[in-house]
Amino acid sequence: MTNLKEEGDSQLSTQLSEIKAQLSHLSKRLEGIETNLTQVSLLSEQVSRLEDNFMLVADIYRYQSLQNYLESGNWFEADKETIKLIQDIAGQTDLEELSPNDIKKFPCNGLRVIDKLWHTHSKGRFGFSVQLQIYQSLGGNLDTTIEQNQEIVEKFGEQVGWRANKKWLKCSDLDYSLKAPVGCHPSRWWNSPYGSKMTNYFLSRLMTCEL
Repeated sequence: MTNLKEEGDSQLSTQLSEIKAQLSHLSKRLEGIETNLTQVSLLSEQVSRLEDNFMLVADIYRYQSLQNYLESGNWFEADKETIKLIQDIAGQTDLEELSPNDIKKFPCNGLRVIDKLWHTHSKGRFGFSVQLQIYQSLGGNLDTTIEQNQEIVEKFGEQVGWRANKKWLKCSDLDYSLKAPVGCHPSRWWNSPYGSKMTNYFLSRLMTCEL
């Protein structure tokens, strides 16, 4: 009986060792998969950045004026140039002709390049991505853009310096310097003839494009 027990214990010990070895092997494989997933994610981000950089280089003449204004700190002219760029990319010649439906299909790369230029030259103070972060910090999301939640839009306007004393300010009254509130610019583009409808459509597009 003792020999049988010892033999059984030995077999059990062997099986446990094999199971531990298999678990260790699976654990290493999982670590490898996680590493690969991380690498894929990083690679995806790198590809996205390369696409943006390629677009800027390939279409250097389109963005050159904006880049020049931003490099020189001429935020006022850069703001006006941003409107021209958005119209040009959308294939429209006038801001009034640019509808919310045009924004729904606006090229993400175009938004990313414009945002990157603003963000880089303002040292992170301005840009569409900064504005979107502020909107989301106030509770904004895709659902609130669909609902066209005016309360959040007004809070957003107050946060970025476009609204004071429950009134929207004129673009000419805004501070075109780095002392302006974070997210204040670009600003003129948001002053669309379509009002808050365009604001919500544009915010939705920024989210869809993952700025």
